[in-house]
Amino acid sequence: QVQLVESGGGLVQAGGSLRLSCAASGRTFSSYAMGWFRQAPGKEREFVGGISRSGSTTDYADSVKGRFTISRDNAKNTVYLQMNSLKPEDTAVYYCAADRRSGWVSLRIAAAEYDYWGQGTQVTVSS
Repeated sequence: QVQLVESGGGLVQAGGSLRLSCAASGRTFSSYAMGWFRQAPGKEREFVGGISRSGSTTDYADSVKGRFTISRDNAKNTVYLQMNSLKPEDTAVYYCAADRRSGWVSLRIAAAEYDYWGQGTQVTVSS
C-alpha cells in the first residue's frame, strides 16, 4: 500500500503558475503509474494527466495540453504537476493517484483504474 500527500496548491491570478507535488510513502514508488485528477464544485472528477512508472510516457487532458507538465522523481518518491498559464476554469481540488497494475511504460486515464489517492490540494485561479 502507498500513502500519497499533495502539496503546492493555493491562490494564483490567471496567467500565473503553480507546481503541485505528491509525495508517496514506501520504497516501491516506481511500481506505480501516477495520475493527477481534479474536481471542481458540482462536477465529476476528471483526468488531468498521467505518467508511466518509467517516466517515459505521459498523457494529458486536451484542456491542459501545452500548459501542464507532469514529471516524477523515483529517487524522491515524488510526482510533480507544473501548471502554467493558469485559467479560472482550472480552479478545482487536485488529487494525485497511484495505479499499481500498469506496465512500465503505460498509464491509464480512468479514475476507477487507480488504487490509491491523496487527500487533495485546492487550486484557485482568480480572473
